[in-house]
Amino acid sequence: MASVMRKLQITEHTQHHASSCVEIHAGKTKIICAGSIIEQVPRFLRNANHGWLTAEYQMLPFATHTRVDRDINKGKISARSSEIQRLIGRSFRNSIDITKLPAITIILDHDVIQADGSTRCHAINGGQIALVRTLQRLQIDKVITSDPLRHMIGAVSAGIIDNEVCFDLDYQKDHRAEVDINIVMTEHGDLVEIQGTAERKPLSRNHLNKILDGAWPLISSIIDQQKAILNQPYPYKSAR
Repeated sequence: MASVMRKLQITEHTQHHASSCVEIHAGKTKIICAGSIIEQVPRFLRNANHGWLTAEYQMLPFATHTRVDRDINKGKISARSSEIQRLIGRSFRNSIDITKLPAITIILDHDVIQADGSTRCHAINGGQIALVRTLQRLQIDKVITSDPLRHMIGAVSAGIIDNEVCFDLDYQKDHRAEVDINIVMTEHGDLVEIQGTAERKPLSRNHLNKILDGAWPLISSIIDQQKAILNQPYPYKSAR
């Protein structure tokens, strides 16, 4: 079992308008994750007396080997982008208590500037930092008085290649993988989501157990790296 990840490089950028901005690199995969605060909620929550969190995800046209059309030129969001941002949004809503938010919406944007596999997992890994910084912004501005964060989360991709479990798949490994799985876990080792497909032959229970056992130490290490960054003071100026 190859319990090895590409080296993660995470950098915070100061943005005038965003409440948080994080750039995460894993090998050649590079993603910008940013948090924004909108002072309204979706229509279905107008009488709920609490806020909402959602996520958006998109690859920039030059992120892949061949140019990808922008969704706006297609007239609708691509099925892939929709699936990924729903996964990301669900994962982040699990990490906070949205009932502690007032009638606002936190939007976490994830723009892939260079893609080489595992983009959805590293969007979550970078976006978790952006989410916590956005919560800190709300506390600094006294929009909220208690921290809505339940737990930190992290994610890792996994696959079976030549009957061996591999993690943090780049494009070449993902192309060869017989199984493609994305795992999201909390800082306590609990599962938030497993998203996977056996693309060639069915996944054995034994291999699934190996994937879950191998994923936890890697995700725990990612969360430790997130926390090390978040231990630094909030780096943005208050807008209020």
